Amino acid sequence: MIRALFALVCLTFAILAQQSRAQTLDVTTVTRPPFSYVEDGAQTGFSMDLLEALAESLNWEYSVNRVGTFNDMLGAVQDGSADMAIANISITAARETQMDFSQPIFEAGLQIMVPSEAARQPSLLHALLSRELFIAIGLAFALLLGGGMLMWTFERRSQPYFDRKLNEAWFPSFWWALNLVVNGGFEERMPRTPFGRLLGVVLVVSSLFIVSVFTARITSVMTVDAISGSVNSVNDLYGKQVGTISNSTAASFLNRREIEFTGYSGLEEMLTAFKDKNLDAVVFDAPILSYYAAHEGRRIASMTGGVFLRESYGIAFPTGSPLVEDVNQALLSMREDGTYDEIYRKWFGVRN
Repeated sequence: MIRALFALVCLTFAILAQQSRAQTLDVTTVTRPPFSYVEDGAQTGFSMDLLEALAESLNWEYSVNRVGTFNDMLGAVQDGSADMAIANISITAARETQMDFSQPIFEAGLQIMVPSEAARQPSLLHALLSRELFIAIGLAFALLLGGGMLMWTFERRSQPYFDRKLNEAWFPSFWWALNLVVNGGFEERMPRTPFGRLLGVVLVVSSLFIVSVFTARITSVMTVDAISGSVNSVNDLYGKQVGTISNSTAASFLNRREIEFTGYSGLEEMLTAFKDKNLDAVVFDAPILSYYAAHEGRRIASMTGGVFLRESYGIAFPTGSPLVEDVNQALLSMREDGTYDEIYRKWFGVRN
């Protein structure tokens, strides 16, 4: 009698377990390429491929509910309306108090993305092509030509070199002034009239300023570009227009560093502001920004600096979910049999 009762209890539990496994799980996610997005009507991305492999391993049926914001996704897990959530969910102490997590499924961190032009180093060519330098060159030519023609006016009856008609005198006069400024002039062409000698001295002294204009302008353009135009680390973010997603780990980091930023409700909104040139820099999850910079934003965005604030992504579950242990065991098996590495290589290449 006792054996029969025990067998009945075991059978009941087996049936309940089978029904639990056979039920359709509600999985919530949010669009975060390359982890989770829709392409040609199909759910795709690293996290979605991992979910499919888990479902195959654990004999799951599941349906995906793609929500608009990260907060909506996590909220569905917290209130129990979703059985699990998967995307690029950072495992943090604060979130751990509100939900359960699987073991890490991805190691990531934060990084900075800047406009492509801001990532370029200041160059000599850029300095030489600046509008201000062209103006300085024009003024220098005007000064040399004007000075040369004045010298022709004073010296044309006293110095054989300047004894030319007006239509023939402009270039020799300019050439004489240029040689005076650059080489100190020629002894045999030394001015002979009092006004000519005075003008020669003025031109020589002025040459100090002419040379200084070129040197100072090139140096200033390159220095200003290096100081104000580039962002290479977190310390360069102060005083810049910085953007990230509100309530993200990046937002928490920027708050701790007392860096002012604009918070956006979603990824698309933030990237639109970046494309519209409203932001000098974006701080967010490195894999997300790198994927954008290599694909949609390949002509307008560049990654700068290294990855910082290392963090792990996990699958989120309602607190006390019985699914966590099964998922952890399946993840371990996938790492051991190479399934995880195969999915990783598909999306990110060989791991370093």
